[in-house]
Amino acid sequence: MARAVTTQRKVTFTVVGWLVGLLIFFPILWTFLTSFKTEGDAIASPPYFLFFNWTFENYVEVQQRSDYFSHFINSVVISVGSTLIALLIAVPAAWSMAFSPTKRTKDVLMWMLSTKMLPPVGVLVPMYLIFRNSGLLDTRIGLTGVLTLINLPIIVWMLYTYFREIPGEILEAARMDGASLLKEVIYVLTPMAVPGIASTMLLNIILAWNEAFWTLNLTASKAAPLTAFIASYSSPEGLFWAKLSAASTLAIAPILIMGWFSQRQLVRGLTFGAVK
Repeated sequence: MARAVTTQRKVTFTVVGWLVGLLIFFPILWTFLTSFKTEGDAIASPPYFLFFNWTFENYVEVQQRSDYFSHFINSVVISVGSTLIALLIAVPAAWSMAFSPTKRTKDVLMWMLSTKMLPPVGVLVPMYLIFRNSGLLDTRIGLTGVLTLINLPIIVWMLYTYFREIPGEILEAARMDGASLLKEVIYVLTPMAVPGIASTMLLNIILAWNEAFWTLNLTASKAAPLTAFIASYSSPEGLFWAKLSAASTLAIAPILIMGWFSQRQLVRGLTFGAVK
């Protein structure tokens, strides 16, 4: 009886998991299908699902109208660059709070997290003025710095959680063997926290890749990433759904492929320390 109940629960959870997964994946599938429709088929009511005239003209026109490769390079440089800079800052910060905590450590962590609750539009004007006066508008350096700062609290929190799972006795043993502070972080702490650091890095790349608010307000053409590339297909004349879907598919395809191939590492890192 108990075995039958357990089997029924597994089947139920499996079915629910698939339904939730399909529900989340459906918008991506619909965007992909719409990218192969004509503009007339894209706005047809009732909508066409599979039975329509498939065409590649949207992708051809998107390539001719916009420099996809330039936007792609900007996205790679900005997302990877902001992630690496943030890790250089977050690793020692998280190490300090995890292994040398003070009475104010939790307050500092909560304050850092609270900065994510501030609506970005609330600081848009001063940020724009700072960028304009310092010559950082529409530059990769400026946007990389912004994305580093806005994602830094999340990175510190994640690394702090991972580092807390590492026994402090191991670091004490390294100190007794004569390891300096730098060697302790590089040769002892970092290798043990590779799953956590890797998952944090992947998550931050995804967040930076998908960031739209700051990229649309602080860039124009030279440093515009793929989020601006998508937004360029919304015009005063209206939305061209088929072309917009083609641009969206081209923009999200690289990050989807990266997530697909790194999903095992991402799951391993997110569950790091969960089972003892």
